[in-house]
Amino acid sequence: MVDAALIETGAVQQRLRKIPARVVVYLLPAAALFEDCGYLAVWRKLTAALEAIPVAKVTGTALWDARTRLGVHPMRALFDLLRGPATAIRTVGARFKGLLTVAIDGTCLDVPDSPLHRARLGKGTNQYAASGYPQICLTALVACGTRAVLDAAFGPRSSGETVYGKRLTRSLHAGMIVLLDRGFSSNAFLAAVAATEAAFLARVSAARKPPVLARFDDGSYLSRFGGTEVRII
Repeated sequence: MVDAALIETGAVQQRLRKIPARVVVYLLPAAALFEDCGYLAVWRKLTAALEAIPVAKVTGTALWDARTRLGVHPMRALFDLLRGPATAIRTVGARFKGLLTVAIDGTCLDVPDSPLHRARLGKGTNQYAASGYPQICLTALVACGTRAVLDAAFGPRSSGETVYGKRLTRSLHAGMIVLLDRGFSSNAFLAAVAATEAAFLARVSAARKPPVLARFDDGSYLSRFGGTEVRII
């Protein structure tokens, strides 16, 4: 799969190098597993069991240069190839009433405090000065039964998780039920989810007072958020 992604994206190295493009692809998921290590420490972990095989001696700078040469396209191609619910019909907890149960939520991740990242992402500020690390906002669509990632979107924190969440509606469809925290319960966001024909269950702020259009025997009632008909539980 790695070789196919490299060929598809035109990222195969043009000459023999100490660190071929395929090896760089292996390095990156390992770096995510050992996120407290630098590239060089991760390289040592990957090659520690290869004592009987001559292993190229590399520097941290060489690994960074190799990562830069690789670019983002091969990793994006692999993500698109592998993302999905990873469930079978009988996977426990994967479905509710026959609907694939998924969730959308966001988080913020620190990135290195480099001039390039500061220019692109900015930094947190207080009354005295800018502080902390630059951050990206990552929003993901996840299968609840397996924790497998179905889709993800990210960018500067200034845009907010709902902006990236709307990009994830491209992966919603009929046959799903989407769990949403109250940060994703705006009229516009729920309308975007409803347009995909996926069902949804969203937490709503207690300060919100939706109109009561009809009451049901179980105490829930019919209401409307903008142009979207909903049932309030």
